[in-house]
Amino acid sequence: MVDSNDGDVGRKGTVSGSGWIIRGGRVIDRNGERTADVAISPDGVIVAVAEGLDLSDLGLDDAGELDATGCVIAPGLVDIHTHLREPGREEAETVETGSRAASLGGYTAIVAMPNTEPTIDSAAVVRQVLDAGVAAGLCDVRVAGAITVDRKGQTLAPMAEMAALGVRMFTDDGCGVQDDRLMRRALEYASGLAIPVTLAQHCEVEALSEGGHMHEGEWSSRLGIAGIPAEAEELMVFRDIALARLTGARVHLQHLSTAGAVALVREAKAKGLPVTAEATPHHFTLTHAEVASYDPVFKVNPPLRSAHDVAAVKAGLADGTIDAIATDHAPHTADVKEAPFDHAPCGMLGLETALALGITELVEPGVVTLSELLALMSWQPASIAGIDDVHGRPIEVGEPAHLVVFDPAQEWTVDPSLLASRSHNTPYAGRVVHGRVRHTLLCGVPMVRNGKAQR
Repeated sequence: MVDSNDGDVGRKGTVSGSGWIIRGGRVIDRNGERTADVAISPDGVIVAVAEGLDLSDLGLDDAGELDATGCVIAPGLVDIHTHLREPGREEAETVETGSRAASLGGYTAIVAMPNTEPTIDSAAVVRQVLDAGVAAGLCDVRVAGAITVDRKGQTLAPMAEMAALGVRMFTDDGCGVQDDRLMRRALEYASGLAIPVTLAQHCEVEALSEGGHMHEGEWSSRLGIAGIPAEAEELMVFRDIALARLTGARVHLQHLSTAGAVALVREAKAKGLPVTAEATPHHFTLTHAEVASYDPVFKVNPPLRSAHDVAAVKAGLADGTIDAIATDHAPHTADVKEAPFDHAPCGMLGLETALALGITELVEPGVVTLSELLALMSWQPASIAGIDDVHGRPIEVGEPAHLVVFDPAQEWTVDPSLLASRSHNTPYAGRVVHGRVRHTLLCGVPMVRNGKAQR
């Protein structure tokens, strides 16, 4: 048998030897749950899923083995909201370091946001990031293009050119498109493309949020920090739902954080409108009371909201109003993140802690089942991103082996210094959580084995 550490593990592909077998796990995918071993051919395709597989019968006598005792085997996680910072701010994160963090967190695919320097608003920059993902990524790195040139909200970006390179999501994330007429034009343009794409919106009316640094409420009053009202989010959610109804184009609403926004999406879905939504772990685990410390690690946009809003986000995840959990992984170096609260940038790390937070804060209290959590983190976001032909697939014969193996019961303490990201701005330092990734496989190759990145 080939030792699982041997061989030349490549970005897309193969390893010296004769494939892999994952033994002793509980398989959970969109088709249900069962106990099974999973055998993978050298070319990264699942060739058998059953208990007690005999490798000689499969022609895999020399296959490497991965232990899944006590673990769940699931389709790899998909994050549709990752900030990789490359190009332009590589001191905070790179495609390589961000994808390593993603793989350690159980992700086999991530969608990089376009608020880079330069902005991902052209075919040339799309190619640059995609090439970096192929060369150095430990997961499948996809790209979201900007809706407008340089994300300035004035002129539509060449979405057709970017779509031709495989871009399936467009967003000015970090900025909502403020001009109603321009957003309508963008949706009409997108719906006319030969390739189906989705426009994703950072829902924030800047005329209401300008000058704010946290949620407008009792804590902003107590602390004397200018606030951002919930209505800044809700008004744009309302507008984009109306524009989806008008144009028939698909709209994805990013990082919902308020009870009102969740209610609007729930109503839109009841009417059959083409609207999807995501929520982040920090918006279902933290409230604005955290800002009492004045620690900028808790500064994020949209801001941490009230306990009532947190409960509404959880309810939205439970009843299907919210389709996906997205990390909004936003690394910042210490020198800028540790500035005074009103000068510090918004953003938190998320890739390595999202699965554990979902298990600890949603599954264990009974808000969602483990299968429902995986739907929110794997096959449903893959569908939104337009990559469900490859990721989030059922664990069946003939499917690509993009897989995660994790122990849902393993307890660990979040330590910023041990995270793979180039930055360390996690709000969960010292928090005890449950659920740890043991193995992550991309195209049948272990990118993470026994909790360790393989490169």
